[in-house]
Amino acid sequence: MDVVLTIPAPGELHAVAAHLDAWQTDRGPVHLHPGDLGWYSMRGAERTAADLRVWSRHGRPVAVGLLDGPDGLLRLALDPDAREDQDVAEAIADDVVDADRDVLPGGEAVVEARGATLLAQALRARGWQDDEPWTPLHRDLAEAVTDTRASGSGVRVEVAGADLAHAWTAVHWSAFRGSPLSESRHREVVDWWRTMTDGPFAERGRTLVALDADDAAVAVAGVWSAGTGRPGLVEPMGVHRDHRGKGHGAAVCVAAAAALRELGSSSAVVCAETSNVGAVSTYVAAGFVAGAPVTDLRRGS
Repeated sequence: MDVVLTIPAPGELHAVAAHLDAWQTDRGPVHLHPGDLGWYSMRGAERTAADLRVWSRHGRPVAVGLLDGPDGLLRLALDPDAREDQDVAEAIADDVVDADRDVLPGGEAVVEARGATLLAQALRARGWQDDEPWTPLHRDLAEAVTDTRASGSGVRVEVAGADLAHAWTAVHWSAFRGSPLSESRHREVVDWWRTMTDGPFAERGRTLVALDADDAAVAVAGVWSAGTGRPGLVEPMGVHRDHRGKGHGAAVCVAAAAALRELGSSSAVVCAETSNVGAVSTYVAAGFVAGAPVTDLRRGS
């Protein structure tokens, strides 16, 4: 039977996430996680559904892709039973390279297909090339997370409720944008955060904020569960630019791992750009183990 490509409706988001849950394994690749959908859902349920692509065979999903942002990035996860299926790989590759299939537009694009060896081969055969490497990181959560990094760095880590939304978003903006944040823009970003924390994936996640002795927010993280006994995702994690180099990043990463264990996760996972030495070293300092770098695939203009 043919592999069929569909775009889910907003009411199907939970079902799509449930399939992604089942594809997360401790020994598997750090590929598209239901937590990625949770973080993306700050755009709203309708937009999140519209940016998903689901490939199915015999009525059952074998791959899920998220069109992440405006720059032609498709992030994928495949059912472990379908990763070595040549027909599935060829069908997805055909859809990806054909702009009329409503997956990726023509021109420059990137596909994240970690662990999908046959799909990567199929894309390379169609002219795609390796992109920048990413480092997967993993922290086992079989044992209780006991680490004094938070107290040692002089911070306490709290779950950020609505009262800390303004502080959480300010730190995140500083960490990832670095540009001035006007009050009107900040209100808009807080609205996005509230959309996410009230959205369809809210029960899966927690947003954490590290506060220093002066109650200034210095670092933030988000954590997302894929269900009991499966890897949980750290997404995002960042430190305010005015408070770097003090161990706050490692402290909030340890707290993130502890939060995931409370949610029933078997491990904490994340993938960081290999070139971002600071991020990789922060996770390693927090007890994560770095794996071999993996590359996305890029198509030129």
